[in-house]
Amino acid sequence: MRDHILEKLYDVLQERKNAEGETSYVASLYEGGSIKIAEKILEEAQEFIDEALLLDNAPNDGITQRNIRAEAADLLFHMLVMLAHHDVDPKDIFEVLEQRLGTSGHTEKASR
Repeated sequence: MRDHILEKLYDVLQERKNAEGETSYVASLYEGGSIKIAEKILEEAQEFIDEALLLDNAPNDGITQRNIRAEAADLLFHMLVMLAHHDVDPKDIFEVLEQRLGTSGHTEKASR
């Protein structure tokens, strides 16, 4: 088993490919394919954005702080489901981020 929580979760998500959708939420997402998973990602992204916008008006609101953490976790979770669905290992994403570290976002974007 790997060390990083996202890698551990990815391994569990890969195992869920062998489960039945009736007993596993993740398996039910896989059964719906990329479209169903994408719908969940969009839903979670909107919920995350909503909480972030609330924090603009009340940055010290403990409930909203808790909510944004939960929504960020939900968003990351569903992104990992999509990656697992397509067998894209999170370590590959980490490598991309490491390559970009220290590079201006404008510079990196222009290089694509």
